[in-house]
Amino acid sequence: MKIAVIGTGYVGLVTGTCFAETGNEVTCIDIDQQKVDKLSGGEITIYEPGLEKIFLRNLKEQRLRFTSDLKTGIKDAKILFLALPTPPGEDGSADLKYVLGVAKELGKIIDQYVVVVDKSTVPVGTAEKVQQAIAENSKVEFDVVSNPEFLREGVAVEDFMKPDRVVIGIHSERSKKLMNELYAPFVRSGNPLIYMDVRSAELTKYAANSFLATKISFMNEIAQLCERMGADVDMVRLGVGSDARIGKRFLFPGIGYGGSCFPKDVQALVNSAAEVGYDFQILKAVMDVNDRQKLHLMPKINHYFNSGLAGKHFVLWGLAFKPNTDDIREAPALYMIEALLAAGATVAAFDPEAMPNVKTVLGERISFAENQYDALEGADALIIATEWNEFRTPDFLKMVKSLKSKVIFDGRNLFDVQTLNELGFHYESVGRNRKIQ
Repeated sequence: MKIAVIGTGYVGLVTGTCFAETGNEVTCIDIDQQKVDKLSGGEITIYEPGLEKIFLRNLKEQRLRFTSDLKTGIKDAKILFLALPTPPGEDGSADLKYVLGVAKELGKIIDQYVVVVDKSTVPVGTAEKVQQAIAENSKVEFDVVSNPEFLREGVAVEDFMKPDRVVIGIHSERSKKLMNELYAPFVRSGNPLIYMDVRSAELTKYAANSFLATKISFMNEIAQLCERMGADVDMVRLGVGSDARIGKRFLFPGIGYGGSCFPKDVQALVNSAAEVGYDFQILKAVMDVNDRQKLHLMPKINHYFNSGLAGKHFVLWGLAFKPNTDDIREAPALYMIEALLAAGATVAAFDPEAMPNVKTVLGERISFAENQYDALEGADALIIATEWNEFRTPDFLKMVKSLKSKVIFDGRNLFDVQTLNELGFHYESVGRNRKIQ
């Protein structure tokens, strides 16, 4: 099948590449000519494990193409995916200017029946707005479908190729037939294609992400109690997660969630609820907890150094909001860095993938190291902000030789408390090892 994907950001590039992997002819379209040239030349523009291999294979086989010309890109395509940014506006609502702008242009150039698919995360009612925007300039038949993505950064290729479920909001049998044909290779093992009305599909994405964010913030609140009551959050997590009604995932405490989805989607759902007169109090609390949690380590650091951070030197291991990505959007590490710099400290950092992105934001305000051990040289303390696998079992003796002081503040609970204590470290983590009086 010939399909077009409009937008080559994270969702668009993964979507286009994975559809090409199942034999479709895919054209990805982006207004950024420099990005189009890079992608056409085999230079992938995002970091996502497993993506580059299939990207290069499908580029070579000419099943995957890139262009900046919308009319050329959609020629003869049966399905058009909108994978465009929906950034939060000042009030937290999703900004639909890119989605609706492209929809208006599509209305001027489509000359045969097509299915237009909202792949971006968009508020309830967006498909109707897209329908109207296209119809204003078009006389041909078309359908607008909602097909929200559920990709986890770091495992997005696996999520796309072997989805738990595919949610599709439709209002015509004609579009359903095409979507069935497109997704058949991805659900051969029996995972469901779930068809529903368009508005329900749009809400499903927000509901799923907001529920997961709620689990994270709830566990971070439990970690706060553990520190005050002398309990161990790891033990509580095991006991709670073994309940089949709750499940084991998204129960790990830390210094908050970040990224492009959870913060934006929770805020957008709160805003959408307000527009229809509903005060979504639980999600407001989720946001408040997460905002506080990003700086959860700062009181511990201030307590240890008696609030004398001026002139101290800290090193961060991890800058991305999660491992296996270079995404730094709403990353807790950035909030930690700003707090440390404001207190007069200096900061060095290492991250396997995210340092170039942080350099574009912070410039020369912090220093960057070639590897995790070089970063430790002369540091008064190590702060762990991202749970990359290479940080989990480090050479502690090698660390001691570089650190000025044997002090670790662990925002991701990577290390065993007893082991670090036996090695003579002052080690503090989240919800495990210090009772607050």
